[in-house]
Amino acid sequence: MTGTRSRINGAKRDRQYPGRAARWVLVLWLSAAGISNTTSSFAQTTRAQSLQAQSQLAPVNPVQETPTAPQPAPNQPQPGSISGTVVDQDGAVIANVKVTLAQPGAIATDASSSQETLSDGQGHFVFANVVPGPFQLSFAASGFAPQEKSGVLHTGEDYDLPQIALAVARTTVDVEVTLPQEQVAEDEIKVEEQQRLLGAFPNFYVSYLADAAPLTTKLKFQLAWKTIVDPFTFALMAGVASFEQAEDSFSGYGQGVQGYAKRFGAAYANQASGTFFGGAILPSLFKQDPRYFVRGTGSKKSRFFYAIASTVICKGDNRHWQPNYSYVLGDLASGGLSNLYYPAQNRNGVGLTFENAFVGIGFGAIGNVFQEFFGHKLTPHAPAQTSAKP
Repeated sequence: MTGTRSRINGAKRDRQYPGRAARWVLVLWLSAAGISNTTSSFAQTTRAQSLQAQSQLAPVNPVQETPTAPQPAPNQPQPGSISGTVVDQDGAVIANVKVTLAQPGAIATDASSSQETLSDGQGHFVFANVVPGPFQLSFAASGFAPQEKSGVLHTGEDYDLPQIALAVARTTVDVEVTLPQEQVAEDEIKVEEQQRLLGAFPNFYVSYLADAAPLTTKLKFQLAWKTIVDPFTFALMAGVASFEQAEDSFSGYGQGVQGYAKRFGAAYANQASGTFFGGAILPSLFKQDPRYFVRGTGSKKSRFFYAIASTVICKGDNRHWQPNYSYVLGDLASGGLSNLYYPAQNRNGVGLTFENAFVGIGFGAIGNVFQEFFGHKLTPHAPAQTSAKP
């Protein structure tokens, strides 16, 4: 019994107190577990230290945020505006005025360096987002004089100009009053009819105006009539008749009062027929100017030959130079007519006709030379001489 109890008690002790092998196994397991825990703790500690070091060396990625518009620097100039109202001199607003803004100091590529706008129905205008600095405004409207305003826009300023009053534009019209050529010619002839050599001798058929207006038919006959009825013409023919009387020229007329009267009549008829044929009738038919136009410039030689040539060339009514049919044929017509009143013994037909014509042309040439060099100086109240326009 005792042995049995002892085995039973021993078994109990073995169950309550494990054996040595079991105890060693437990010790080894616990030791292993402690070492593992220690190793794990050491590894975790080492890893934490490594992560801490890495966190100190590498920057932490910033949190991504939605980008916002950059804010202007505190010292950056802020744009402003320019506005105003356009009125007339009476204070009434003016719409559709073209307003131009110019900023000479602005950057050329800046949109605000040059802008345009129109005033509204209230005459108001405004320019927004204008770069600060000097500016110039120009105002233009139909019927009004242009105007300009200038100023300086400061940063962020709303520049409101005082009312801009536009003045009504002054209309300047250049009116060139041109009289009809007929009227101009009449006025010029009135002056020519006052021309007298030494204040006595008629000098009507001379023009000192290079661009004198052409004569009408009426004025050509008027000038011829004025010449033949002039008192000096009668006095001159009286002197010619006296000279012929003294020389007993055209002896068929005889002597005495009757002979003198015939000579006077013949001389006057020659003058009248030559004046009318060469100065009115034929110039009207050929549309030529019977006057002598004083050249007055150039060398003496050129002026001399010009005066001689003017007996056979003349100005047409179209102001172009052409053969002087009127003067030459006028002398021939006058010479032919003289055969009707000269004494029979002095009528030699064609011979007398051409003789008188050549005499007339010769005296005409001498008269032109005299007029070219001396006539203007000896003619009081003569108009100032002009040269032909180029």
